[in-house]
Amino acid sequence: MHYNLLQYLILLAAAFLLIMLAKKLKIAYPLFLVIAGLVVSFIPGMPLVEIDPELIFLIFLPPLLYEAAWYTSWNEFWKWKRPISLLAFGLVIFTSTIVAFVSSSIIPGFTLAMGFLLGGIISPPDAVAATSVLKFVKIPKRITTILEGESLVNDASSLIVFRFALAAVLTGHFSAQEAAVDFFVVTLMGIVIGLAVAHVAYVIHRFLPTTPSIDTAFTLIAPYFMYLAAEQFHFSGVMAVVSGGLFLSFRSHEVFTTGQSRLQTVNVWATLALILNGLVFILIGLELPAIVNGLGNYSLAEAWRYGLLMSILIIAIRMAWIFPAAFIPRYLFKNIRRREAHPGWKGPLVIGWAGMRGVVSLAAALSLPLVTGKGEPFPHRNLIIFITFVVILITLVFQGLTLPAIVKFIKIREIDPLVPDDQQELGVKLRLMKKSIERLNQHYATEVKQSELLNNLKIDLENNVSIIGKRLASLDCDASQHAEVKTYNKVLKELYHVQRQELYHIRKEKAFSDEAIRKQEMQIDLAETSVNGQE
Repeated sequence: MHYNLLQYLILLAAAFLLIMLAKKLKIAYPLFLVIAGLVVSFIPGMPLVEIDPELIFLIFLPPLLYEAAWYTSWNEFWKWKRPISLLAFGLVIFTSTIVAFVSSSIIPGFTLAMGFLLGGIISPPDAVAATSVLKFVKIPKRITTILEGESLVNDASSLIVFRFALAAVLTGHFSAQEAAVDFFVVTLMGIVIGLAVAHVAYVIHRFLPTTPSIDTAFTLIAPYFMYLAAEQFHFSGVMAVVSGGLFLSFRSHEVFTTGQSRLQTVNVWATLALILNGLVFILIGLELPAIVNGLGNYSLAEAWRYGLLMSILIIAIRMAWIFPAAFIPRYLFKNIRRREAHPGWKGPLVIGWAGMRGVVSLAAALSLPLVTGKGEPFPHRNLIIFITFVVILITLVFQGLTLPAIVKFIKIREIDPLVPDDQQELGVKLRLMKKSIERLNQHYATEVKQSELLNNLKIDLENNVSIIGKRLASLDCDASQHAEVKTYNKVLKELYHVQRQELYHIRKEKAFSDEAIRKQEMQIDLAETSVNGQE
């Protein structure tokens, strides 16, 4: 027990150091961690590391999906529901079908059911891999939304395909009609259960006397309740977590009634997501020796050949699907042409090339049973796991390293008439400030005249309105105004630095309580974060 705990702590520490190095080198940390884990696994004397698939599905998957759903805009998700659905459902089923027929024809002894099993495993791209790779390049908002939305839902569709194919392999019975009906039932009921649990969580957050710590704790356990409740009735736990997460995210302004709850929850989830992702991706690389040892009758060269063929196949399938999916609906429906700008070829190219596989695929492969219902060894189990690993490695490394270069080379631009993010943020802040001043003038005019504190508050708000107005104007004006705002931000940050130094001296004097000092320190941190966000 102590040795295992120490092993995972060392892995976590190594993952954090590698993430920092990846950030310094401007390389997406998932592929950096996989490569590092792969290199470390070949060091003589390194113990074999094996991932328990139940650990991935139960411990890692619910919080990672919930965190992704929480930061997904429901309005944007619904706006791009058609391309997201075509990728998350249509492409997964199409990929699984093509992989099934191709693999069953080139791999000796591979049945069509085994092919669908492999297809369900390797069909879903990984959310974290794509977004972390694209973090270093500027891409249109719609592409990020579509990729994140696809990654939220495709895990559910691929795991449902995997479940039905596994049942067909174990029982020898498969009905396409039954599978299609069950697919919709499993998906729909997963959504229903997720929303039901989310409503319970909403009531707890909204109407019970919670504290920031309790709010945070409930957000940590909510995805597990959603996932386990759905899986208990053999429905989609993934769809339960995604639907519940999207609902609570949309109602977050009601869920968290205090700023402290929101800040604490956001910080805890950011840390948790970093820990889980870092550990999972480095474990993928460390898993290779155990996978190779389990190949059995297949030679390493033969297994690599099948893995390369499947990698090329799924990349080709995604590229072949993405352009018809982007253009055929526009050709068939006039309202789509009227409502949406022409996608061009650059956006579909980036989306098509961002199909990197990750941890869900490996966990699904590792969850294959050792024996069938008849007590016989599960056919081709080790080969399927190795092919899955090769597909993850090639798509993560090859596509992950080339995707930023492709984005920079084609010089993709936003085609939607969107207001830039910085202008939107300042516009929202300006509305809030003006609303506050309006409230003071309408309801507290007398108190403002009589109270120096309230009068100073109004003056501060009016000054902020003036400053934000200048910032908004500078975004569309000449360089001198840009320089004025830049100097203002520079002076502000220098003042915050001086204030922190003064807090250090105040702490040494022991004239004030640590609690009072920490509160002021938090105020400085929040103010500085606001300035950094404006830049």
